[in-house]
Amino acid sequence: MKKVKTLRCNYEMLNPTIVSGDNCYVIDEKGRKYLDFESGVWCTALGHNNAQVNEAIINQLKDISHTGYRYTTKVVDEAAEKVLELLHFNEGKCVFLSSGSEAVEFGVQLAKRIMGKPCFLCLNNYFLSSYGISAMRSGEEWISLDLSEYNGNIDDLLKDIPFDRIGAFVFEPGNASGTVKLPPKEVVKKIADKVQSNGGIIVVDEVTTGTGRTGKWFGFEHYDICPDIISMGKGIGNGYPVSVIALSKQVADAAEKSGFKYAQSHQNDPLGCAVVKAVVSIIQNNNLIQRASEMGAVLSSELRSLSKRHECIQEVRGIGLMMAIEFNKDNNFPLEKIHRDLFDAGYITGFHAVANLLRFYPPLTIEEVQIKSMVSALDEILLRYEKWG
Repeated sequence: MKKVKTLRCNYEMLNPTIVSGDNCYVIDEKGRKYLDFESGVWCTALGHNNAQVNEAIINQLKDISHTGYRYTTKVVDEAAEKVLELLHFNEGKCVFLSSGSEAVEFGVQLAKRIMGKPCFLCLNNYFLSSYGISAMRSGEEWISLDLSEYNGNIDDLLKDIPFDRIGAFVFEPGNASGTVKLPPKEVVKKIADKVQSNGGIIVVDEVTTGTGRTGKWFGFEHYDICPDIISMGKGIGNGYPVSVIALSKQVADAAEKSGFKYAQSHQNDPLGCAVVKAVVSIIQNNNLIQRASEMGAVLSSELRSLSKRHECIQEVRGIGLMMAIEFNKDNNFPLEKIHRDLFDAGYITGFHAVANLLRFYPPLTIEEVQIKSMVSALDEILLRYEKWG
């Protein structure tokens, strides 16, 4: 194995050097193709090396890729208009940044500035950001609700939450650090209603669950709530590092009145905005949200059928093209080897050792035959381990 010169950051390197991509596949230096059920890092909603996205980048590069804080370009307003139309945020505003964590942190910092109340409410063990107050979540200003205590009685679950002190409910709709734990709709709806009726706002992290991942444009649409601030990333750039924060008119007005300031080198860059504009248009023109819902139903059905054939599978869960298999806890169960065997068979899947699961977040362009081929490969691998122990 050749020596890798980049820091691994504790992630296992699966060895091949990837040299190109083709829709749902990545291709290594030996020409071997791997069907990517992780969409890179959950980013390539339209598949790798999308020709239309590439064309949008090239065309924008011919004009200008970067401006500065005090300027704007037509493509920035056009991208914002497309995003705001998706959300029905009439007279709302957008900010374009670089990473999903930055977008979430921006939304949380803005909420803190305008909300006028001391506390945030979030769900326990749901990842929001890799840095800042949305990552640290100090006990002095963050209240974390543990859904494992939910027994069907919402009032009992929420009885100790001081809603009169909650300025914002910060909600991530089910990725849950790649463990795919969908919060109960009735709980999320009740929290959102109580927060907003007490004068608070709703901040939603759609970095992973947005851009069609759940079979709808945004994950929050499954919960019948009306957010005020929405942070997007990953799929909205199809692998290009761009993120978006969308603000309702009420929040945008409050932000401007508050004097809130933020400066980042690539804020509202025309190149990133050209990508966002292209991604939204491609999804709309090819009806990929509906397609994600349909292919998600196929993936769910295939995985659930698999679970009936293998007692080692504890649960299949997820929504749209955001699915996971959790295996029964057994110290001798070779989950890491199974993950590696899948890779060697030509399939890239997610792997979460602590949660004991395999994860499947393919591009929205995945084909039914590709889903079935992966499930068939996993079936054969599980049969082999069950036979030989």
